Amino acid sequence: MKAIWNNQVIAESDDTIVVENNHYFPPESVKAEFLRPSPVHTTCIWKGTASYYNLEVDGKENLDAAWYYPEPKPAAENITGRIAFWKGVKITA
Repeated sequence: MKAIWNNQVIAESDDTIVVENNHYFPPESVKAEFLRPSPVHTTCIWKGTASYYNLEVDGKENLDAAWYYPEPKPAAENITGRIAFWKGVKITA
């Protein structure tokens, strides 16, 4: 699977985990040079607290377009630290 935004491959892996129709990529498969930490956090009732990244590619920014669960609740332990995308990031095989 690939995550693409602004004509750039942000992540690529054969080892994504799908939860609620979102592909969670292993952190080592994501190109860190495109990630900028965001102060935003949200809470999911069963997964726990999510942290976010802004994407920055070729001078364009996509705020809070990637998220991950650094310390998820037990029901979501399988996605610990994995990164998912939204806000116009195309996920393709």
